[in-house]
Amino acid sequence: MRKGRRVNILCDLSGLAFDVLARVRYHASAMTLETVRAICRALPDVTEDVKWGSDLCFCVGKKMFVVVNLDPPHQLAFKCTPESFAELVERPGIIPAPYMARNMWVLEQELGEALDRRELTALVKTSYDLVVAKLPRARRPGNSVSRKSRKS
Repeated sequence: MRKGRRVNILCDLSGLAFDVLARVRYHASAMTLETVRAICRALPDVTEDVKWGSDLCFCVGKKMFVVVNLDPPHQLAFKCTPESFAELVERPGIIPAPYMARNMWVLEQELGEALDRRELTALVKTSYDLVVAKLPRARRPGNSVSRKSRKS
């Protein structure tokens, strides 16, 4: 009888240890608005602006590449490639972005629910690159040619 009790105690402790590890991992990688801001603002020539009342928009060359809803649960939308669009919308917690799906935008329904920081950083960089590639050369980051000097 003592042996059975010992097994139950060990099972309870291992379950507790698993729960504690899961919580530590969750909090260590928990996504916040500040995390998203840090990821986006690390890219060249990024601006941010609140539009439509409660959407924080990150732009490059006056074109959006990431939008975060400031009201909980924080939703995050971004542009992606057609290949990653098809893969991402298959995941729970990620859907085609309303009104923007035709432009290959996806929406994470709750910040940090489906994407961890490492993956989100790569996806944000891709979104940024896709938007920059469509900008006129004069509006691309790092372009040192001013409009006045081009007209001369």
